[in-house]
Amino acid sequence: MKKITILIPAYHEAANLPALHRALSDIVASMEADGRRYDWEFLVVNDGSPDDTLGVARRLRETDPRVSVLSLTRNFGKENAMLAGMDYASGDCVVFIDADLQDPVSLIPQMIEAWEEGYDDVYGQRRTRGRESWLRKRLTLTYYNLLQRSTRINVLRNVGDFRLLDRRAVETMRNLRETQRYTKGLFSWIGYRKKALLFDRDDRAGGKSSFSLWSLFNLAIEGITGFTTAPLRFASVVGIIVSLVAFGYLMFVLAKTIFFGEVVRGYPTMLCVILFLGGCQLLCLGIIGEYIGRIFNETKRRPPYVADTFNGEKVTHQINS
Repeated sequence: MKKITILIPAYHEAANLPALHRALSDIVASMEADGRRYDWEFLVVNDGSPDDTLGVARRLRETDPRVSVLSLTRNFGKENAMLAGMDYASGDCVVFIDADLQDPVSLIPQMIEAWEEGYDDVYGQRRTRGRESWLRKRLTLTYYNLLQRSTRINVLRNVGDFRLLDRRAVETMRNLRETQRYTKGLFSWIGYRKKALLFDRDDRAGGKSSFSLWSLFNLAIEGITGFTTAPLRFASVVGIIVSLVAFGYLMFVLAKTIFFGEVVRGYPTMLCVILFLGGCQLLCLGIIGEYIGRIFNETKRRPPYVADTFNGEKVTHQINS
């Protein structure tokens, strides 16, 4: 019998886990009633939650042996928590779903059906994004357009982490041990046979999202610097343009001085030019610094996460490869 792992990264999700567990149990029961039987694993990854997420997950395990609980030693971020879940998942395929019930559990049977047809990556694509502010939606759309135009891989827009991956795709993802991860881009980078399933994103069931605009901005920086060197090219182009303009202005001033003479003046112009050039230099240094920072972090070879316990037992051997 094939085994399916439902991977649930959880941070501050104590209020949502019971409802998600009920929804998953209902889906499993309905599939079994239709004669579609699988071995199931509900793997909750507690990403150092400050609330009772770990306690709730352990109580669910006491009443349902299908529930497995992996707890990390601290908050390593959702991207690394998903990698931890892939390391400990035992299913023939893995379904990634958030605990906030914004992604429809009812779509999982269709994902499994597409997987049985031979697709390796079955992802949910949003028709609507739920209750989000106008500013957040516009910034998200702008980011996807920028990333799509600056990278060679097809980064799918309006696609999150809600998807099913075949075991061989999971193993490929596990081999990518980057410490600064942008999983949405990695899903596209690995390739494989993909299929989209459209859905309408619901509002969050309970609690408050831990992703602020600042967190999303940092994630966007990870995506851009992790999959394209376009910002470095942009810095080079800015430098070339500014140099050409400065050289042209220099020749103009030189010719004017030779043929017409020059009165000592132009302090405001000089100040503006100095400030403008200084700003361009700082911008270019900042872009270069982002890439150097990534090199610095990757060369330290630290593991992306540290596991604390798995199903109540202390983890003594870390999975690092």
